[in-house]
Amino acid sequence: LKDSDQGVKDSDLGLKDSDLGSDQKVLGGEFFNKVCGHLKLLEKEYFGLEFRHHSGNYVWLELLKPLAKQIKYTHDLFFRFIVKFFPPDPGQLKRGLTRYLFALQIKQDLSNGGLTCNDNSAALLVSHILQSELGDYDEELDCQHLEMKQYVPNQEYLDHKIIKLHKRHRGVSPADSDIHLLEVARKLDMYGIRPHPAHDGEGMRINLAVTHSGVLVFQVWTLSTFYSY
Repeated sequence: LKDSDQGVKDSDLGLKDSDLGSDQKVLGGEFFNKVCGHLKLLEKEYFGLEFRHHSGNYVWLELLKPLAKQIKYTHDLFFRFIVKFFPPDPGQLKRGLTRYLFALQIKQDLSNGGLTCNDNSAALLVSHILQSELGDYDEELDCQHLEMKQYVPNQEYLDHKIIKLHKRHRGVSPADSDIHLLEVARKLDMYGIRPHPAHDGEGMRINLAVTHSGVLVFQVWTLSTFYSY
């Protein structure tokens, strides 16, 4: 997650090299708790840390295993603090900071194409982001901002629709805009789904995703199997 304006950065967590496993007994959970403490985050059960394994794939930091063993042989170590579990109803999130971090995750997933949706949903999501970041609609400011910052792929085709929707949000606070953003996002088919590469019992490539309701198995990005909890 990254938002330089709010001091939440994926590259600056205020942690020392000594936190990264110099003590062979330090567990992944202890390091994760230090990160959450730095962010003053209480609802930490929704989040996780991932890093690029020496195999080349991103993997989750396992909380019950020693940190040193997990990052062994890993070069250019860089942790990403991201949302790991998406509740079906964002209303379950009790604290403003948690909702803010979820909103950051939605923004990031939108911009990199990880959260796909139709044009109408994309425009509505971006309109709530503009209200949160810029406040009430201002024609000149909106146009300049959309020129400089891309929130969704092919955004230039949606600018008019985004601005039209932003006009309707007059008077909505940044915190409430984040809530509206999450309410729209949770209705999308790909909400909370982060596929990870794997192989099935026959060695075929598949993608797995863990959600609040179960485990999804994708074959060539098509959902093939769902295992409910």
